[in-house]
Amino acid sequence: MAELQLKVRYRTPEATVGFTAVAALTPVWALGAPVLCGLVIGYALGHPAAAAVHIVVLMCLALLSVTAAGILLAALFEDDRIHVSKDGLSIPLTLMGLKRRRNFFWNELGAATIIDAQSDSPKLLLSFGKQSILLSTKVMKRDDLEQLLLATELWGTNCNRSPELILFQTELRSEGNTKGLLSYTTMWEQELGRRFSSTSFIPLEPGKTLQNGRIKVVRQLAFGGFSAIYLAQRNKMELVVLKEAVVPNSVDPKAKASAEEHLAREGKLLALLNHPQIAHVLDCFVEDERHYLLLEHISGQDLRQYVRQNGAQSQAQVIDWGLQLAGILDYLHTQNPPIIHRDLTPDNIVMRNDGTLVLIDFGASNQFIGTATGTMIGKQAFISPEQLRGKATTQSDIYAFAGTMFFLLTGKDPTPLMVAHPRKTNEAVSEAFDQLVAECSAMDAVNRPANAHLIAERLKQLQYPMALVGSDHG
Repeated sequence: MAELQLKVRYRTPEATVGFTAVAALTPVWALGAPVLCGLVIGYALGHPAAAAVHIVVLMCLALLSVTAAGILLAALFEDDRIHVSKDGLSIPLTLMGLKRRRNFFWNELGAATIIDAQSDSPKLLLSFGKQSILLSTKVMKRDDLEQLLLATELWGTNCNRSPELILFQTELRSEGNTKGLLSYTTMWEQELGRRFSSTSFIPLEPGKTLQNGRIKVVRQLAFGGFSAIYLAQRNKMELVVLKEAVVPNSVDPKAKASAEEHLAREGKLLALLNHPQIAHVLDCFVEDERHYLLLEHISGQDLRQYVRQNGAQSQAQVIDWGLQLAGILDYLHTQNPPIIHRDLTPDNIVMRNDGTLVLIDFGASNQFIGTATGTMIGKQAFISPEQLRGKATTQSDIYAFAGTMFFLLTGKDPTPLMVAHPRKTNEAVSEAFDQLVAECSAMDAVNRPANAHLIAERLKQLQYPMALVGSDHG
């Protein structure tokens, strides 16, 4: 996993006023006071009889104090960066207050939440043991804020991230993708708002146990609609991922029964999968009318985090990742019956430290709950038209594959319900690769490549001439 190092600019209006005042007075403390001090000393040396020693000393001390104060205040107000690393964060001097410390470590971070989320200036509250840091989100750039929230998620392993924070982070990411224009995403969301209604459920709290204490919830990873994902502990030792799904009692009894039947059947099928690049489904069970999938916890960084941190990736790198993903999809789609992932996105692909990719978080429950409740669940930029209509097929995963390739090549989510052309955003993408991504994201499923094996063959053809060029320069 690549190491994240951040410098988040954080300058409050008060600090800005202070810095401006100190800068305006620079001629006084940086030039005037030292020059005047020199003149006083010179006069005293030239007229020893007329100058009282104690008065000269006091005047010089006062003038030097003005200079020292100017230097200290300039350093104080100029320090406007929150330094973030894998160990913790260091806050600006102006934020220290009565804390008497500026370095905080991730293993101390117990809770993170958003205060006044609906106001013009939401505040991020980070609780480190008995001390807390309150940060105004308004004075940070959106990208910097998103990276800071990513750091709390990535390294705050003991942190309880509140539902308000998770929702705020999701909206922040969405704002970054659609800000400034009435895009297809916006129009689609407006249409979905007219067509669907959503009823949320209360997710499990950290410390909640299941299966007679065998599984303990550590913290929420994400939730929305009728599902949630948690980091959990099994048998007090092993970290696992717990996916929770609820079919509410308010839906039609027949639809509810059908969805629950599908959930149970799909869970058993997923538990039979055995592939080194697919997170193993360790168990599936029902408790308190909630359906659970217990998945292997994969250590690493998901591809969305990686691209946010490192930017759009080279075509050679994306082809390598594409070959890995095509191999995974080919394995899933050739099962009997075929397994449709339904949620292939950069968020659900984790890169191990050795560079191999692992597919996580099957979206099976999303599909069946959505069908039963009429609630749209999923990441809209990666959902095919037929999946939106509730008719997901293996071709739907190929559409999501195209969206993932687009994101990796450009650093941006594709426009929902549109053919993806990464070359329009990144001219370094070859026409052949752009064409492959466009074919995979065709609106009509029959116009996409027939299967993942054919995609892999196309990717190998793209990779071969690039390998020749590399050997010529070797």
